[in-house]
Parts: sequence; structure tokens; C-alpha cells
Amino acid sequence: MTRYAYTPRTAGYVAIIALVLLLPLGAAAEPARPSMKDRVAACSACHGPQGIELEDGYVPRIHGKPAGYLYNQLVNYQDYRRRNTSMNHMVAHLSHAYLFEIAQYFADQHTPYPPAAAAPPEPLAERGRQLARKGDKAAGIPACDACHGERLTGVQPNTPGLVGLPRQYIMAQLGAWQVGTRHAAAPDCMADIASRLKGRDVEAVAAWLAAQPTPADTRPAAEPIDAPPMTCGSVPQPATP
Repeated sequence: MTRYAYTPRTAGYVAIIALVLLLPLGAAAEPARPSMKDRVAACSACHGPQGIELEDGYVPRIHGKPAGYLYNQLVNYQDYRRRNTSMNHMVAHLSHAYLFEIAQYFADQHTPYPPAAAAPPEPLAERGRQLARKGDKAAGIPACDACHGERLTGVQPNTPGLVGLPRQYIMAQLGAWQVGTRHAAAPDCMADIASRLKGRDVEAVAAWLAAQPTPADTRPAAEPIDAPPMTCGSVPQPATP
């Protein structure tokens, strides 16, 4: 299964990005502190407002995702639950408070989504629709929308949206959970779910999700799911001043 992530092609940006992100560590001695927009300009350049398709991979969208989710991913990279050479190095020496500040900045940025992909052929589309909207009770797989929201745009505070993502990227992330190269804080519910997907299920749900048009309101649902089908781990947020 193809894995989409940062590649050595982007490694040259690490020193520049790390320098920008580390500015707060010495900010107290400076007469003027750069704005957050300036400090994360390199992040924006790599991820783009809609995610960036590269010749050999995909850099995912981070604009508008819940701050809790973005913060969790930054800490996961810091703790090597997720592995990407560029990201692991960039966040290695940043405080959790600053990681959360970065997460909050990008959560507040709302930009248009790219057009949806073409609908997959049947019966692949039907299986993808079933997994996304109903799940598979016999296999112990909950519906995607039971956690990611009815509009599939995510749910505050920690659940990301699934609309606007390429099929290959969704497949790659599910595959990474299946083979153990992507982890989350325990209990890692997505690793559990991914392990139960069989045959062409990964391709089916990824193709169906990628073909869904973005709703008029693309913001994450404001209220948490009342009765989520599974318990998912989350990194404790840093105390705010």
C-alpha cells in the first residue's frame, strides 16, 4: 500500500522551518515578537490552505481542523507515535504550550476546500457508503460519522474532518494504522478500527469519502458526540495562563 507523507524532497525545509518555529524560545530578549502568522509561515507554505499534492506524496490540510486534534498530532510527532523525519525534528524542542498555540492558530483559519473526486464505481461505492454511514456491526466497525460528525467535517475538540481529503491519503493513513507505523494516545481507537477493515474496505471507504462534496458549513461540529461508539485517547492540553 502506498504511504503518503513527507519525503526527502521536503527535508531541505527543515532547518528554515525549525528556525521559524523556535523563535519564541528567544523572544524575551527581542524588542518585538513576530506575529503568529509570520512564525508559522513555513508551516503554511508546506501544507497550503487546501493541502498540497506533490509528485511523490500529499501534505495534508491543517487549516480549520479542531485545535485539539492538531495539538494531538504535534505531540504525537514529538513523542514518535507518528514518524516523519521533518515533523519529528521540527517539534522536538517546542513546549506543549507553544504547540497548542500553533494548533489554535491553524484551527481559526478557514479556507475553501478543493473539489471532490469522481464517485467510485459500484459496488465499491456502496461498501464505502455503508462503512461511512452505518459501519459494519458484525465486524465491530462503527460508522465514520458516529465519531467524525454527520457532515464528516469533524467534531470539537479532537476529531478531524474527513471531507476534502484525497483517496490515496485516506488509504495511506488507514494503512499506517494497520501496519503500526501510525499511533495515537491510548486507547488508540483508530488502530483498533483499521485492524478490523478487511479486503477492499480501505479502498472503498477512502474512495467514497474522497467523492463527497463539501457541505455549506465546513466547520467542525461544535458539540462533542453524546455517546461515541468507542473511547479514544487524547493528549492532555496544557494549562492556559
